[in-house]
Amino acid sequence: MYDIPHLDLPPLGAAAGTVRLPGSKSISNRLLLLAGLSQGRTTLVDLLDSDDTRVMLAALRTLGCTIEQDGRLTRIDGFAGQPAVAEAELFLGNAGTAMRPLTAALAVLTTQADGRRYTLKGVPRMHERPIGDLVDALRGLGVTVDCLGNEGYPPLRLAGGRLDLAAPVKVRGDVSSQFLTALLLALPLAAGQADVVIEVVGELISKPYIEITLNLLERFGIAVRREGWARFTIPAGSRYVTPGEVHVEGDASSASYFIALGALAGVDAPVRIEGVGSASIQGDIRFVEAAEAMGAQVQAEANALEVRRGAWPLRAIDMDCNAIPDAAMTLAVMALYADGPCTLRNIASWRVKETDRIAAMAAELRKVGAQVEEGVDFIRVWPLDVFRPAAIHTYDDHRMAMCLSLAAFHPLKGAAPVPTRILDPKCVAKTFPDYFETLFEVVSVDPAHIPVITIDGPTASGKGTLAAGVAERLGYHTLDSGSLYRVTALAARSAGVAPEDEAGVVAVARAMKLQFAGVQVLLDGVDVSDQLREEQIGAMASQVAAHPAVRAALFDLQCAFRQLPGLVADGRDMGTVIFPAAPLKVFLTATAAARAERRHKQLISKGIPASLADLRADLEARDARDRGRSTAPLKPAEDALLLDNSLVGIDASVQQVVDWWEARLPFGAHAG
Repeated sequence: MYDIPHLDLPPLGAAAGTVRLPGSKSISNRLLLLAGLSQGRTTLVDLLDSDDTRVMLAALRTLGCTIEQDGRLTRIDGFAGQPAVAEAELFLGNAGTAMRPLTAALAVLTTQADGRRYTLKGVPRMHERPIGDLVDALRGLGVTVDCLGNEGYPPLRLAGGRLDLAAPVKVRGDVSSQFLTALLLALPLAAGQADVVIEVVGELISKPYIEITLNLLERFGIAVRREGWARFTIPAGSRYVTPGEVHVEGDASSASYFIALGALAGVDAPVRIEGVGSASIQGDIRFVEAAEAMGAQVQAEANALEVRRGAWPLRAIDMDCNAIPDAAMTLAVMALYADGPCTLRNIASWRVKETDRIAAMAAELRKVGAQVEEGVDFIRVWPLDVFRPAAIHTYDDHRMAMCLSLAAFHPLKGAAPVPTRILDPKCVAKTFPDYFETLFEVVSVDPAHIPVITIDGPTASGKGTLAAGVAERLGYHTLDSGSLYRVTALAARSAGVAPEDEAGVVAVARAMKLQFAGVQVLLDGVDVSDQLREEQIGAMASQVAAHPAVRAALFDLQCAFRQLPGLVADGRDMGTVIFPAAPLKVFLTATAAARAERRHKQLISKGIPASLADLRADLEARDARDRGRSTAPLKPAEDALLLDNSLVGIDASVQQVVDWWEARLPFGAHAG
């Protein structure tokens, strides 16, 4: 997950490969509550690991569940309708799939024993999401529910009462299906000698989510009878019985981004999506039908989909999206690639989600240059030929971040390539923490579009530390070419190859398997960072780096580190030889005295004896050798910016490089 202020997406190209989806949020939180309310142990396989499930897990632990997590397995010992605590304050973040059903379940439980009191609260946005219809339904049953802020909104206090189920329980269906789901999950706790009847007032939206609820209730022993979508009956004597083990299928809403990806970018090969398919119980699997209507070619298996481009441009659609409210957001971005305006109707529920998604989608699509019309319950988007560089505000809404990432594929439409900035990319943690990493694994890109920042300079100037700091701020990969030559020297020494044996060192270099992880260097999976700081290895590195054949052998390896979303490369010739077209080149300088003192402190801290005078003499000799070598001598690139950090700390140096980088990007005052 990219836990950074913003993530810049370069222009992206074709896609191919396999995506394994995280577990469904809707299924995961329903199963967690059902397991918690049941007696006995329930084992959930492939439970979604996200913000929403974490707050539900925390709430269940507070209420008395014993929970063990081991890899793909989550084992829950339920409290069988008898919470271990009579009073608790539960924080539920921005998780509607936790707030609504827990409100209903705990409201019922407060009426079954004296003294039970529970407070439920969340982030500020949760306190703006209406829950009044559920509150009204619960109050109508005799439960004491207090709204602690604005009436009809969380935070809530549930404080007992006397449950009256003689008459049907009435709940509106035209605001959110989660209110009905909450009652369906809660009222089996009160089904004693008589049936419990729930009646829906008005048209029920998001019916497929109710299908999920009914399906899961049946697995836990509750066979709800229904009359259409207007009347639901929970049989007398119902009680939760754990089914033992339940597999959580992949998230169909999350699948929509990769179905769209296949439709847009599956040019030469399909995008394979594993975790959902024709056997899915989620309504959002019907997004496949919408994608096919726009021209996608889809091959469906029971638990997988393969999607590739069919019609191009995509075909414009005018569609009622009531059945796929979350996944329909993806259609709004696909519309940018259509052959005419696309209209998505019956999406009023977008306005009461994590944000007002109709307004948010319209605002952000306009940023990239699109013409958009919005109404109370519809949005219309016109296709786009010229895309603007845009800093996409995500509103702490995971789906806004994932949907708008698809705007980065505009080169496939022949549009001039521009970057797309996603603000607050970590918001995807709500349902798909590794979304961007997963996306990058299956897309291709013109290497020239992947940004590179080079940081060159003499030995011990702090290039590696600076590069790691800049990369961490931007979410970029790192290439420490100095470590590359040092690890080559280390590998040569381990293989018994002398540094002056050019052919032998070349053979060693070509066989190395390297990985840089921040300031760590892994050789064949082993962390060799400390060994690379040995003075003997540094001296050998300077020798092997002088061999033209060694430098040639490592050239392609260094270029291969240019990966999405970007690279910060440090060394002696990053800006002059390896990445001469890099848009930002920095040449880091510091006096020999300052560098020697830093190296001395570093060695002493590791318990390695060292002489400050000897270190300075060695650095000066190495500088002279590096500047005077015939192959790639140490010197600033002509367009490099000089940064003297003799008296400047690392934080200030990192900020300076980031500021220089921002000045080169096209986001301006809206950079975020």
